[in-house]
Amino acid sequence: MKKLWAKADAIDARITRWMAAQGIRLLRISLGVVFMWFGALKFFAGLSPAQDLATRTISMLTFGRIAPDTALLLLATWECLIGLGLILGIFMRATLLLLWVQMLGTITPLIFFPQETFAQIPYAPTLEGQYIIKNIVLVSAGIVIGATVRGGRLTPGAGGQLPPAAGMPAAAVEPPDGAR
Repeated sequence: MKKLWAKADAIDARITRWMAAQGIRLLRISLGVVFMWFGALKFFAGLSPAQDLATRTISMLTFGRIAPDTALLLLATWECLIGLGLILGIFMRATLLLLWVQMLGTITPLIFFPQETFAQIPYAPTLEGQYIIKNIVLVSAGIVIGATVRGGRLTPGAGGQLPPAAGMPAAAVEPPDGAR
């Protein structure tokens, strides 16, 4: 039984190292896919369920100076730029700035249109409200990704390394230098 636990521990250590080596990259790419997908939908009239709420919010934020069609085109482009930056891992500071500014705009319907975003203010969001509130996760993902822009990285244990898995040399399970 002890040998079985040692084997399970070794497998767990390998999985943990893989998650530490690949997690930020996968988070960045998956967040980019979400932005790219939702942004692309806005290029086609009627495909984005957020289209009406988004254009009315932008109209409120700009005091009606941007026409709904223009607002939707700008938002689609903005979201796709965020998506491309994240997917490709380029211009990360600018990409994350765009993400956070976009997220500030995204939460404003909770203030501007509470009758549409809450069934019971402030604790029972409508589907639209839930769609907006879940952006907390996107902001948090942006913060995690942002922590790596200047070379920060996920450290899976004290000193940035996990102890070697039972019976395995550390070099056999550590991610390659390029993956850190």
